[in-house]
Amino acid sequence: MPVRARRTRFYPLAALRRALRAALNERADPAKAPGMQAYMKSDMPYLGVQTPTLRALCREVFAAHPLRTQARWFDTILSIWRRAEYREERYAAINLAGYRAYRGFQTLEALPCYEEMVSDGAWWDYVDAIAIRLVGGLLSRHPGKKMKRHMLDWARSPDIWKRRTAILCQLKFKDATDTGLLHACIEPSVEHREFFLRKAIGWALREHAKTDPDGVVAYVTANAHRMSALSKREALRILVKAGRIDGVL
Repeated sequence: MPVRARRTRFYPLAALRRALRAALNERADPAKAPGMQAYMKSDMPYLGVQTPTLRALCREVFAAHPLRTQARWFDTILSIWRRAEYREERYAAINLAGYRAYRGFQTLEALPCYEEMVSDGAWWDYVDAIAIRLVGGLLSRHPGKKMKRHMLDWARSPDIWKRRTAILCQLKFKDATDTGLLHACIEPSVEHREFFLRKAIGWALREHAKTDPDGVVAYVTANAHRMSALSKREALRILVKAGRIDGVL
């Protein structure tokens, strides 16, 4: 049974939310907003706040409005996420979840919050940031059986975005990658026809090839008959470019 995020208490327009919305509106560029929305194929509109500006204003607002408890942090993240009218507000919610000052709050109790955001966001810009920065951060700090079991459950989920998260959560782990877990998270999707899963498999293996090229070649060789051409091409791209292998298997 999937873990469910608890419902937020929805504090009435807390100071942080008011300040965040004001800062976003102040830095909005309406001329850029339509192009950003079209590029992301988003039903939710944009304000036209680009990523460097968004990150800077988030740091300013979060520093000025500290959250004292983990419960208030959860509630604020989900309040911003659920009430968002513009896509940048949801990006800000992800930034708040990963804000360094709240590293101590980032325990396994945060996973239901991230799960809701993954399933509700259901698009690569949200999901990849959550997978790599937030879920990956939890796995790095809590590498025990409980967290791994959650990732294995997500890898078998009917929700493709939870599957993608499980595949990508170790993307920045380099030589700390748990190869067994990576392969186990890929396995339920290795023959799936969904583009975003095929791409994720290739991306995860390509990053792992930077620290374990022989292991990635061995994995792709053993599974070449089951993997899509896209997954194989992405997995081996840097090795082909470097002349380590002659071409895609």
